[in-house]
Amino acid sequence: MSDLPRKAVTRTAKLAALPLGFAGRATWGLGKRIVGESAELVGQQLQQRTAEQLFKVLGELKGGAMKFGQAMSVFESALPEEVAGPYRAALTKLQEAAPPMPTRTVHSVLAKGLGEEWRELFLEFEDKPAAAASIGQVHRAVWQDGREVAVKVQYPGAGEALLSDLNQLSRFARLLGPLVPGMDIKPLITELKDRVAEELDYELEARAQRAHAEEFAGDADIVVPDVVHQSDQVLITEWIEGVPLSEVIADGTPEQRDRAGQLLAHFLFSGPARTGLLHADPHPGNFRLLPGGPEGEDDWRLGVLDFGTVDRLPGGLPEPIGEALRMTLDGEAEAVYEMLRTEGFVRESIELDPDAVLDYLLPIIEPARAEEFTFTRSWMRGQAARIGDPRSPAYQLAKQLNLPPAYLLIHRVTLSTIGVLCQLGATVRLRDELEAWLAGFVPEDLAEDAEGVEDAEGVEDAGA
Repeated sequence: MSDLPRKAVTRTAKLAALPLGFAGRATWGLGKRIVGESAELVGQQLQQRTAEQLFKVLGELKGGAMKFGQAMSVFESALPEEVAGPYRAALTKLQEAAPPMPTRTVHSVLAKGLGEEWRELFLEFEDKPAAAASIGQVHRAVWQDGREVAVKVQYPGAGEALLSDLNQLSRFARLLGPLVPGMDIKPLITELKDRVAEELDYELEARAQRAHAEEFAGDADIVVPDVVHQSDQVLITEWIEGVPLSEVIADGTPEQRDRAGQLLAHFLFSGPARTGLLHADPHPGNFRLLPGGPEGEDDWRLGVLDFGTVDRLPGGLPEPIGEALRMTLDGEAEAVYEMLRTEGFVRESIELDPDAVLDYLLPIIEPARAEEFTFTRSWMRGQAARIGDPRSPAYQLAKQLNLPPAYLLIHRVTLSTIGVLCQLGATVRLRDELEAWLAGFVPEDLAEDAEGVEDAEGVEDAGA
């Protein structure tokens, strides 16, 4: 029997205990203040206990609980610093590990997916998992042709657990709201629920990973391990060795942080343009820094894992994103407002001041204005406070904006990636990536001029 509780009542009981625990600690905090301890100290202790309980439960349950926790983890940067510390430690654990399922369960899933003689497919197979995540765990092995591989084994009952957890979490989403200022938790949970079927479908995941592996084969900056074999509950891919991004966040060098941030931004914008797919699970556990970048062994490449959730964008990121971003930076308030209305970000029944909309957007897109921008937790906290404070004009305006379904996943992935960049504290040349990969960001006439110059240089080089 798997240690992933399959009965809804078991998982529901654990999740239902969370709000009661929050309430109990609030009472404990009140008692502490009555006996004279400072409100600030009590508040920090309360926050730490809440963080530890919340993410301990989310990690233990795996399934949708852990998936939600991982999605939340990248927004840690938005929390006030005195609160973020306790969360940081708990979230790092959540991004990289979860309790393993019993060995006999692993063998049972492998026998079902690969056949009773599954061991003959491997020269070596490690029973102890190398990593565990929300719906499956990974074992290191050597495939029959000598390649080192990662064997992802799906937890029995993962589908039921995902839906059960997310349904339960949605019931007390209001209590979780204060964990990330300025973010509405309920739509995040709804979107995760909408993706459950895809997340569980290893055939879809294999297809998406193969597309990326083929496109980025031999790439100087990005490494995507190829798919070796796939069945209903087993996915086998090439093994890649590297430094998890969570470790770079914890104690990486400034050079590692900046390189990781640049590569992450590069992958976010180049991936959809090159493959027609957007990797939609950008938490640090899904990325590795690998040695051997363009500058040699001392340089770094980015290894990308887990293609279970992708957004299909045949033409790359939608051109209106690039156009709206460019026009906002150019201060074209009326044009930006009209585009937002056309794309459904402003409903027909709503009337807003275009200049107020521009004032709302400009601070958010500040990283796209400069040649290079240093993403920091303090910048992220400033944005969260501005949008999350009910007294601010930004908060009032944000409440009147709409997020069209077609942009929902793109919005979350972009925010999540920015969250990771702030955790890294990376200095990134974001504008370079936008100009190279985001359709509409560079006006058509300038883009054509640039292509003409490149073509002419190519002809000169050939002649030389």
